[in-house]
Amino acid sequence: MKVRVHVSLKNGVLDPQGRAIHHALEGLGFSGVNDVRAGRLIELDVADSVTDEALDEMCRKLLANMVIENYRIEKVAA
Repeated sequence: MKVRVHVSLKNGVLDPQGRAIHHALEGLGFSGVNDVRAGRLIELDVADSVTDEALDEMCRKLLANMVIENYRIEKVAA
């Protein structure tokens, strides 16, 4: 089974990477972009026997920093 984990910074947490992207877009002449928040995508190929609870635990223990990040788990159709 394919699983995607989308990790993003919580609201209120400073995002220097997002700010750098925003600044670069402005420097390239793109206007109308009000804010940029950068995150990451982690793709897993797991056995069908892996439970939702196990996926959630993977995220809480390793894949996301629960102090400053949120995550969303997406199961991808084969």
